[in-house]
Amino acid sequence: MTEALERAAAVLRGAEEVAIACHINPDADALGATLGLSAFLRSRGTRTVCSFPNDPFELPRWALELPGHEDLVPPASFPEAPAVMVTCDTASMDRLGSLGRAAKRAGELIWIDHHRTNDGLGTIPLIDPSASSTCEIVYRLAREIGGELPDDAAMCLYAGIVTDTGRFQYEATRPETLRVAAELREHDFDHARLARVLYEDNRTAYLRLLGLALSRVELVPEADLVWTYLTLADLEEAGVRPHEADDLIDVVRTAREADVAAVIKQQRDGRFKVSLRSRAAHDVGAIAQAFGGGGHRLAAGYTSRRGLAGAVEELVAALRAAPRAD
Repeated sequence: MTEALERAAAVLRGAEEVAIACHINPDADALGATLGLSAFLRSRGTRTVCSFPNDPFELPRWALELPGHEDLVPPASFPEAPAVMVTCDTASMDRLGSLGRAAKRAGELIWIDHHRTNDGLGTIPLIDPSASSTCEIVYRLAREIGGELPDDAAMCLYAGIVTDTGRFQYEATRPETLRVAAELREHDFDHARLARVLYEDNRTAYLRLLGLALSRVELVPEADLVWTYLTLADLEEAGVRPHEADDLIDVVRTAREADVAAVIKQQRDGRFKVSLRSRAAHDVGAIAQAFGGGGHRLAAGYTSRRGLAGAVEELVAALRAAPRAD
């Protein structure tokens, strides 16, 4: 990481313009890293252009709280062959969607990520699976480049660290993570308001949908699994967009009877996205990777190529065959 940080810092110091992209359906770590790096580079006089590959190009409500969100551009406005491009929180090329073409044509491609299942792409891979978040790595990169970190950048990076550590609860929260968070909190931004927007800002429509999902919870003891599902029809009837239900997994994972929690949610293309969490006994990252996805040991996901029943069947079979880390 030391050599890669030095190389990335040298490239970014000398760049006149940097294109920054994060994965499809971005979470706060992905957008926080993207906008945080953008704000830092702009403070140094570097032009930036930022995007993510969603179509339609819509921002989650919480993202409207992040400084710089108004400068995000749709994929069609992203450079086709940038001289310098940075990807944030993206474990594989397919997660870049339509922006993958730009990544393949970039002169320098700085690939910043903390997923253990990362493909290791880019001319300069900045990949640290031990990091709590991509935002933590971006903070290290900013320090390597040198100069003052603007308050706006600090706020964006703090958002990513808070969410990817589960408010500093998950095992990836190291002493270094807390030191970085403390340094970011020395900047002038309303961290209490940010936390409310990130964690306490649901519509009643979502709460009703949550009730429906919880009424469907199934326990599969032989697979050490608790799971539930939502169809596209459920989301449309409730008037809830798919990304609004992303936090449902954090409720299901509280079930004490199972080590692994899964939320299986139908996407616009009809396929089912499987979000997985483990309390510690199962490596859900390895399971997700076997099905074409990825993530971390205790938090991962993939998209099933089968219907709902098939997705459950293959997940149960994989968990029953997987070793436990007792």
